[in-house]
Amino acid sequence: SVMNIFQAAVLGVLQGLAEFLPISSSAHLALAPWLFGWQDPGLGFDVALHLGTLAAVLWYFRQEWARLLAAAWRVIVQRGARTAEEWRVIYLIIATIPGGIGGLLLNKYAESAFRSPALIAAALIVLGLMLWSVDRLAPHTRPLDSVRWTDALFVGIAQVFALIPGVSRSGSTMTAGRALRLDRQSAAVFSFLMSMPITAAAAALEVPKAIRAGGFGAPMVVGVIASAISGWLAIGILLRYVSRNNYAAFAIYRLVLGAAVLFIFFTRG
Repeated sequence: SVMNIFQAAVLGVLQGLAEFLPISSSAHLALAPWLFGWQDPGLGFDVALHLGTLAAVLWYFRQEWARLLAAAWRVIVQRGARTAEEWRVIYLIIATIPGGIGGLLLNKYAESAFRSPALIAAALIVLGLMLWSVDRLAPHTRPLDSVRWTDALFVGIAQVFALIPGVSRSGSTMTAGRALRLDRQSAAVFSFLMSMPITAAAAALEVPKAIRAGGFGAPMVVGVIASAISGWLAIGILLRYVSRNNYAAFAIYRLVLGAAVLFIFFTRG
């Protein structure tokens, strides 16, 4: 096969860890084959790995999803929102809309032009610096329940930039959340919750294509399982970590990785 089970497992673990840590999963998935000289499995495989991270975020927040689902039903029945949970459903929908529109408009660039190592490295560095400075400077006075529709829209627009590999969906949305003065854990939880609709939509569009192209075999199954387990671990690790620490470690990692990629890119010619 084009891709062996070991490579699929490595990419699955990278996807799971990097999807929820603000370090860009698309960068890691595009860079790993380039660095190791593997054949690039392509966007279809990358999206299939998102089934694993989707399972992780559904399982980790399963009680929250049950409450949100019940709240969504009440919103429909009573044609409006009253409780904090009901409003959160509406805000998550608002936060998802810009990324959905951006994805439909920019999808063809995401598959080709955006996958250049130099662009990925630049995005890693620039957003790393933004994450670091925003996290250092913004007060963290606001809990999750203080999110309003304007906040949700702002974080949703930030998510659009994550179509560029290296930006990081969780990185851009956590940076936006911190810019809105959300405390570190609330910024992370909102980012994780809003990953579900957009990931599910992308998977629903792309996974059938990948299967039709004959890409669904043992490697893909292994990759999806690896990304589910590592994604579940990454959510727990990040939420525990940011309850006591700032985001600086992730910013430093992004700067070092970006610099290393640029160095390799320009020395390889």
